[in-house]
Amino acid sequence: MIPLANPKKQVESQKADLLEAISKVFDNCQFIVGDNVKEAEDQYAAKCGARFGIGVNSGTDALVLALAACGVGKDDEVITVPYTFVATTEAILIRGARPVFVDIEPDTFNIDVSSIEAKITPRTRAILPVYLYGQTCDTEAISDIAKRHGLKVIADAAQAIGAKRNGVPIGKLADATCISFFPTKNLGACGDAGMIITDDPDTAETARTLRFHGMKPGTYYYERVGYNSRLDEIQAAVLNVKLPRLDEWNEKRRANAGFYLDAFRDTCLKLPVSMPGNYHIYHQFTIRYAKRDRLREMLAERGIGSAVYYPFPLHLQPCYSFLNYREGDLPVTEATCKEVLSLPVYPELTDEERNTVASGVMECLNILEN
Repeated sequence: MIPLANPKKQVESQKADLLEAISKVFDNCQFIVGDNVKEAEDQYAAKCGARFGIGVNSGTDALVLALAACGVGKDDEVITVPYTFVATTEAILIRGARPVFVDIEPDTFNIDVSSIEAKITPRTRAILPVYLYGQTCDTEAISDIAKRHGLKVIADAAQAIGAKRNGVPIGKLADATCISFFPTKNLGACGDAGMIITDDPDTAETARTLRFHGMKPGTYYYERVGYNSRLDEIQAAVLNVKLPRLDEWNEKRRANAGFYLDAFRDTCLKLPVSMPGNYHIYHQFTIRYAKRDRLREMLAERGIGSAVYYPFPLHLQPCYSFLNYREGDLPVTEATCKEVLSLPVYPELTDEERNTVASGVMECLNILEN
């Protein structure tokens, strides 16, 4: 079986170094916000082209705290997309704000920037674009809109660490950028972990106090109501071991994606599009196909893993019925959810496995289309 993702291969390639780093944490017995966390914050901020990194418990918490640090609160509105993992909108609602959905582009799967301004109201406080599958959106246009209307931009870059826009790293493209280190991400921890990246010292300082119950460090003086969301030393140690290989892993993903793009060029599949100026790091290689469900079944029969990210648009999920969206409101998202399928693209994929995936897809298409 060729799985969609294979974190075990990545761990095995660095197992000795990872165990050594974890062992040192136990030797020091400094488990919370210690030297490893500080190193990770500095290194990842620099990697993303920004001044500050704030390590937190997860990518979800990064979104919640970034929204809070940027002043998003009760009854505010945040413009975002319904085609994303639920944490994007979950974080907005945790802050007491309301997600306002706009549709996506059918080829990049990212926010349709041309739809944003029509959704801005006096209650709009921020725009929350998602850098889905490993590439940024039109961040220049979003920044222009935000500046004209006095809005903050908080980027969900959970799937995009290492991506760039016109050569600019993701940490410089928004007021705050949120990263997830879930184990199957391009660079994953050995559990949950996340980080807020920002160039703004006030946003950074606010986020640091919020992650530690709102307390000014070392004082037991609480400046604001906060959370308990700190990156721990073990996960930080793991992240520090892995960071030097991020560029190598992303390049291998790009090579695998390029192989598929060539292999499927003359088929009926709708292939992923990289926006001009983007350095796409292919967290997922996601195709569109009208007979998606049958294709997925046939691939599974051939031992080829795949997944659907995402089968149901958020605006039609039962938990968000109070937002009063209806089927047909966001047609591109709704159509996309019926057709997308992600194929194995992880960097440890061998040439033989890559060929097996491509030939398996072609074999299935030949059956389905004839």
